[in-house]
Amino acid sequence: MNKEEKIYAEESWRIFRIMAEFIEGFEELGNVKDAVTVWGAARVKEGDIWYKKAVELGKLLSKNGYTVITGGGPGIMEAANKGATLAGGNSIGLNIELPHEQKPNPYIKTLLSFKYFFTRKVMFVKYAKGFVIFPGGFGTLDEFTEAITLIQTGRIHKFPIILFDSSYWKGLIDWMKNTQLKRGYISPEDLLIFSIVNEPEEAIKKIKDFYKKNCLAGK
Repeated sequence: MNKEEKIYAEESWRIFRIMAEFIEGFEELGNVKDAVTVWGAARVKEGDIWYKKAVELGKLLSKNGYTVITGGGPGIMEAANKGATLAGGNSIGLNIELPHEQKPNPYIKTLLSFKYFFTRKVMFVKYAKGFVIFPGGFGTLDEFTEAITLIQTGRIHKFPIILFDSSYWKGLIDWMKNTQLKRGYISPEDLLIFSIVNEPEEAIKKIKDFYKKNCLAGK
């Protein structure tokens, strides 16, 4: 087998690895009904105010009957899983295999590990009834912008997307309003796809209000 044939064979087998990740995810998460995905920086430390707020959010989500799903790593992910576990709720981590290995946090009850970002992203969206997005880096921005794009384009049903901490997100939102909106690259209603809160209780209320409104509207 020459080099070109070897590359072709490897690409073909990759399809089966991708399929295996989808199948495992669907089988493991198939019974998850009411879940909220929590995103945020992996570099946040335990003493940080955002860590403490994420723990509190995880507890409140569990007490209100929601499964907590995170990316499975440290920082905000660990905090949300920790809160869910301390409250006796269901705590799920969808870990990603990276060159510099991301070690799963110890507060996960159900752990799935993914090689491919896109299969992992499907699981986050498919089983979530809401996203709560804490301050974070590129990965957090990636998840936020992909989620709002999918809703904007009608590729997925609308669900609550909540940014946590208005002071952190202010610069981004101002840019959206003053640059993207003014140039006509987005519409005014696109800015209603997401909302902003500063406390865990506000996030819970946003999620509950969203589904109460949609149920009353017959959606």
